[in-house]
Amino acid sequence: MTTVAPPAYEEVTATFEPVIGLETHVELGTRTKMFCGCPTGFGAAPNTQVCPVCLGLPGSLPVANKAAIEATIRIGLALNCSIAEWCRFARKNYFYPDMPKNYQISQYDEPLCSDGWLDVELDGELVRIGIERVHLEEDTGKTLHVGGATGRIHGASESLVDYNRAGIPLVEIVTKPIPGTGAKAPIVARAYVTELRDVIRSLNVSDVRMEQGSLRCDVNTSLNRPGEEWGTRTETKNVNSLRSVERAVRSEMVRQAAVLSTGGRITQETRHFHEDTGETTSGRSKETATDYRYFPEPDLAPLAPDTAWVSELKAALPELPRVHRRRLQSEWGLSDLDMQSVVNAGAVELIEATIAAGTTAEAARKWWLGELSRKANETGVELATVGATPKQVAQLQQLVDDGKLTDKLARQVLEGVVAGEGDPAQIMQARGIEVVSDSGALTAAVDEAIAANPEIADKIRGGNVAAAGVIIGAVMKATKGQADAKTVRELVISRLS
Repeated sequence: MTTVAPPAYEEVTATFEPVIGLETHVELGTRTKMFCGCPTGFGAAPNTQVCPVCLGLPGSLPVANKAAIEATIRIGLALNCSIAEWCRFARKNYFYPDMPKNYQISQYDEPLCSDGWLDVELDGELVRIGIERVHLEEDTGKTLHVGGATGRIHGASESLVDYNRAGIPLVEIVTKPIPGTGAKAPIVARAYVTELRDVIRSLNVSDVRMEQGSLRCDVNTSLNRPGEEWGTRTETKNVNSLRSVERAVRSEMVRQAAVLSTGGRITQETRHFHEDTGETTSGRSKETATDYRYFPEPDLAPLAPDTAWVSELKAALPELPRVHRRRLQSEWGLSDLDMQSVVNAGAVELIEATIAAGTTAEAARKWWLGELSRKANETGVELATVGATPKQVAQLQQLVDDGKLTDKLARQVLEGVVAGEGDPAQIMQARGIEVVSDSGALTAAVDEAIAANPEIADKIRGGNVAAAGVIIGAVMKATKGQADAKTVRELVISRLS
């Protein structure tokens, strides 16, 4: 069989127009589950946070969680949605091992929130993403495939199910189709999920930690040639990082273009994204609404949010991220371009927290957009998970400000922080890193360097101050880089003047 090389991305976007859509699932941070009183803490031993209701045992009856309903309304309001005056839950019927009842209590044609939007800033321009619906449902359990090399069902020797997650309140946020983004489609997808995550975090209704599954994204992608109808879409399931959202859209665009360019047809299906290769593989054919046989949930009363209560929730919304960023930009004295760099790096909250921990905006920005961003890029992780906390960065800068570290030595200490060796002061002690501050030892090192370089010393005495670099370098070498170069320079000049 002949293997056709995938087309270049530039070729794809020159030939086809993408249409994307995103379905984002957010686990709410309520104390108890959606329809029962079981706790929702992450990381508990398997199947220890369950009861007859969330296990779907016969005779058990659900009771809706008011805190989850309030959180969903607040999300809807923050996304400029209309809040339903009357809606109800529905049963979504399908069989899967992690679904204990063989149906999921969700919402279908009567969502709690609908018809909103979220503005995303991209390269100085606003892109408005339409929101189709925001609805409330219960999460499923978690299936663990063991005995294989990939953690997926293919190749596994057995599968285990943990029902702790079953019944946790889950908000699904569905965008309207997003056409017209062209080559920027992958970047728009990432920017939207980033902004949505920031909005939800600002509401304090979820920790939105993608690495723990409290924020999960399904990415819909289709291609069509200009002037043609939209193509058949695929749904890449459970993409679990911002970087992967961008990669999944790009990968699927390239794959679909390769199929269409050779006369093939796209199958409407779910697909799996592989972090290691950046590619998607086929999952299962995509069901339609009729396959789920939705019908109203008979064990739950309809919801009719009081309009006065909704107005109170709207009035109490916090400053939303885009407004918050504009205020911070003014406080930090950044240009639009500089602020966009901070946003693109995912460093807004990190810098803000570092300033709150006791340092300046300039210093915080220097570390997060410099050394730490470089390390995050090298290791392929999000900046927030690179291994350093805002408090540690502030501590590091304080050591520099106190003259105990130079920037060069601070970078060595930061390597230890990222490696998990402890806080900056602990790493300094363990590695023996500190600026040479003993004036006697530093003077002796300078005198030795001058004596070893008499010709250079004569040039400096003759007014050629630029020649001091040679002697400064010798002193830095002798002190293993632990002397402050500025102090050494001043000392050299004063000794030879």
